[in-house]
Amino acid sequence: MEILVVYESSYGNTHLIADAIGEGVGTAHTVQVVPVAKATRELVDRADLVVVGGPTHIHGMSRPATREKAVEAAHQDGSTLVLDADAEGPGLREWFDTLGRVDANSAAFDTRIDASPLMTGRASKGISKQLRHHGFHEITSPISFLVTKETHLADGQQAAARQWGESLAHALAGYSDPTSAN
Repeated sequence: MEILVVYESSYGNTHLIADAIGEGVGTAHTVQVVPVAKATRELVDRADLVVVGGPTHIHGMSRPATREKAVEAAHQDGSTLVLDADAEGPGLREWFDTLGRVDANSAAFDTRIDASPLMTGRASKGISKQLRHHGFHEITSPISFLVTKETHLADGQQAAARQWGESLAHALAGYSDPTSAN
């Protein structure tokens, strides 16, 4: 089966999580991990499962203004923040605006600060809502992976993402046809 992992990343944490998910799910399937700017309709249409994730900005999915602030923060004098290679490209909101209807399986994830989701919000909830709106069939609940206040992945998050990827591979076996009654 073909798996597509689509990510948006500002400082590289969501990119690292996407790669780890790809490693986990790829143990049983063919997987491609791509930044949102390279997630073409052709790639989406070929996929049996599309896994989508992004960073949590101000309680939800990023917006052009929040991505711009992330870029500005990285360019400030003395900043230790390093932008992901595709950070200055389009975000998931813009990608969803161009996507149209898709009949495929899906899963949503995000990265967020290691604090209560009541305080941080969860981009994965908005991603999940968008996936369902576009006709995707979710095979699992949205999940968050945690980042420290210093913008580094919290301990164990890459391993957790690999394990989640493995669980997606197992779940996919029960959801191979998004139009079937499960």
